[in-house]
Amino acid sequence: MASVKVTTRDGQEHEIAIEDGLSLMETIRDAGIDEVLALCGGCCSCATCHVHIDPAFKDKLPEMSEDEDDLLDSSDHRDENSRLSCQIPMSAELDGMVVTVAEED
Repeated sequence: MASVKVTTRDGQEHEIAIEDGLSLMETIRDAGIDEVLALCGGCCSCATCHVHIDPAFKDKLPEMSEDEDDLLDSSDHRDENSRLSCQIPMSAELDGMVVTVAEED
C-alpha cells in the first residue's frame, strides 16, 4: 500500500497510508496528527496546513494556485518547498513522499 512519511514539529516520523481522493491535509488529520490545524477545512483560505515537501516530489504535485501562493506569503516559515497540504491530492504516484509540518505562525 502506498504511504507518505510525515515528520511533526517535534521530529517524530509517522508513516501514513495514502487513500486516493483525499488531500494530504485530510490524510494527516485522519492519522491523528493535530499539528495540521486546517482551520478552514481545506478551502485554501487559512494556511494552517502549511507543510514542507520533499523536493524530489515537487514535479509530481499540481501547480500552486495564486491563492495558495498568497496565503503562503503570510508565513514566516515559507521556503521553496512550502505548500498547503489541503491543495495536494493524494495518489499512489506520491508513494514515499516525505513531508514536514511547518512551524506554526
